[in-house]
Amino acid sequence: MTPEEILRHFEESGALLEGHFLLSSGLHSPRYLQCALALQYPADAARFGREIAGLFSSGRIDTVASPAIGGLIIGYATAAALNVRFIWTERQEGKMMLRRGFSLKPGERILVVEDVITTGGSTRECIAALESSGGQVVAAASIVDRSGGKADVGIERKSLLELSVPGFPAENCPLCASGSIAYKPGSRS
Repeated sequence: MTPEEILRHFEESGALLEGHFLLSSGLHSPRYLQCALALQYPADAARFGREIAGLFSSGRIDTVASPAIGGLIIGYATAAALNVRFIWTERQEGKMMLRRGFSLKPGERILVVEDVITTGGSTRECIAALESSGGQVVAAASIVDRSGGKADVGIERKSLLELSVPGFPAENCPLCASGSIAYKPGSRS
């Protein structure tokens, strides 16, 4: 899939939203990518998963892991395309960790997969949780990088689509200054 085809899919599925949004990172933005809408049909999720898997076909991946909840569908689809195990991290009392009985073997080679990366915060938290549990995170991936390539997660990172979407701290948000109220459509409250 080309970046243009991916962007068109987001537009046609209603997953590219325009307005005033409060992102999980705390930033405000005039655009929001609602990946749940882009991945609501299993064939679409499988196609994106195959595309991400193809970016890492030359290296050994033992496991795909994703931070809950946004990364779950695309992480699972990528693991299916690679024919490897899929696990996830989730927050408990504000801290990202492995739960639900998941464990790692020492040195297990892990690809972290997200739906959208803005600042890389959730990905970094996921990586830290996996490494503290003995895993070796070898790379990270996402469908969309909305940082324009600027998000640093500390390891190799690839995306299917790179966008430069502005994000503003609340105190410097031109949308807030114009009287607009930020809406939080994501999974974290």
